[in-house]
Amino acid sequence: MLSVEQISKTFHPGTVDERIALTDVSLRLQAGDFAVVVGGNGAGKSTFLNLLAGEVIPDSGVIAIDGKEITALPTHQRAKYISRVFQDPSIGTATALSLEENLAVANLRGLKRGFGRGLTRAQSDAFRERMASFDLGLEKRMKAKASLLSGGQRQALSLLMAVLQRPQLLLLDEHTAALDPRTAAIVMRVTEQVVREAGLTTLMVTHNMQHALDYGNRLVMMRDGRIVGDLTGDAKRAMTMEKLMATFNEEPAMARTVNA
Repeated sequence: MLSVEQISKTFHPGTVDERIALTDVSLRLQAGDFAVVVGGNGAGKSTFLNLLAGEVIPDSGVIAIDGKEITALPTHQRAKYISRVFQDPSIGTATALSLEENLAVANLRGLKRGFGRGLTRAQSDAFRERMASFDLGLEKRMKAKASLLSGGQRQALSLLMAVLQRPQLLLLDEHTAALDPRTAAIVMRVTEQVVREAGLTTLMVTHNMQHALDYGNRLVMMRDGRIVGDLTGDAKRAMTMEKLMATFNEEPAMARTVNA
């Protein structure tokens, strides 16, 4: 479904500020895969996600979704294929709009815009029903401004907004990093729910090693701009916190051993 072939990216090449962010990174996700990407600071996780989202263009390599190359496609043209939930809860929602108005806007993602009717009763009821499935009580606050929600509630709203028009690829950009542990656990429960119910192909970047172990069917480990491990099945289930931390604290040879 997602095919990334040998992408590389260097920022400020040929200057004193030159920084090699990614080197020959390749990754393929099958439909329905939930891949969690982990790595230390400077591993290349954020650049990788920005390349997929279209905010950064690679120096070389190819990115394709369902066989369609999107390597140089601008961000707004990828909206029909890709949805993204950001680390900052305020980015994914419009603070001046109500919950149902935010959802109505998100429902138009990737569609041709034009003049038409506003939010219908049927849409409002459907949004309320979807929100009620999260068991957060937000279905009772559909007329409230998004600015009145807590960080965790806004991330739950952002998640629903991201999947209303079922994307081919859902990007989760450290979407629990700004939350306290209890709220992060709630958001991860909602995340797992929406991904499972829609069978979404998902790539989640996180610094939370426990989340990396507990969620998804793929564990992708990055170090120094390269993928040093890609675990699935029994290999992922056998991964422990000790082994995972060793991947980033020891020499690259350790990473190859963990991936074997």
